[in-house]
Amino acid sequence: MDLKKIGRRLLFPHPAVVALICILSAAGLTYSFTALYDAHPVSIVAYGISFYALVLACVRIPQIIARVHRFQKENPYYLRWREDARLRMNLTLYGAMGLNGAYAAFQFCLGLYHHSTWFYAMAGYYLLLAVMRWILARSLRDRAPGEDVRDEWKKCRLCGVLLLLMNIILLIFILYFVFRIRVFVHHEITTIAMAAHTFTSLALAIIHLVRARKSGSPVLAAARAISLAAAAVSVLVLENALLTAYGQENTAFFHQIMLGTSGAAVIFAVQGIALYMIKHAQRNLKHKEG
Repeated sequence: MDLKKIGRRLLFPHPAVVALICILSAAGLTYSFTALYDAHPVSIVAYGISFYALVLACVRIPQIIARVHRFQKENPYYLRWREDARLRMNLTLYGAMGLNGAYAAFQFCLGLYHHSTWFYAMAGYYLLLAVMRWILARSLRDRAPGEDVRDEWKKCRLCGVLLLLMNIILLIFILYFVFRIRVFVHHEITTIAMAAHTFTSLALAIIHLVRARKSGSPVLAAARAISLAAAAVSVLVLENALLTAYGQENTAFFHQIMLGTSGAAVIFAVQGIALYMIKHAQRNLKHKEG
């Protein structure tokens, strides 16, 4: 019996087998978390399959990295995307604008159906995000980032004004959260996914904002500042979801204190970002005129 050959087959099975194991792992874990208890035999089997799937994924990391590097060097579309800053920004801004616009329309339809101010506020929030990203994208329609700095500073100032208007919508969010006018109860798995997405978005927004300041493009910096403001709002929404899902033993007063404090911090943060964008843009425009 060739143990080395058996071990290699176990660690490097056919890709179809790997895909099947991953599907079984995902299905088994989902069923175990939602319908079974921890010590159930099916749950134990699902944990074993998921561990095996994790091992199969880990041993393939070097191959995946090598393929990614080869793709980056050989794919013409990726090479063009990497070398064309205007294309990168347009794809990012128009893509985010499309998602924000679609979600705003969805929330508006929910508002019409439920006759709820909450959904109208959500629609207004995402519509403002879409409008700001559309304004920035128009500035790069025919020019590369940093090519017409004066026009970019004007767009940056306008987006700062719109961010100030967003604080009115954020105030509605906070009133709903603090006074429990509308309570949203998410499943624990959904809440964990929201937490992972929120913290990832916040970390990436901070990193990209630092990099954008070195680019010399006001539009790029404004786009990253808007992403940072949106990430800060996501933190507030996540806190409300966490308190609803895991804070049943806490009092309503505790929820009000936590959400009220965090909501005030988010409003001040968004207002600070907006005022900085307006003041910085105005100062640079005066400098250009002088």
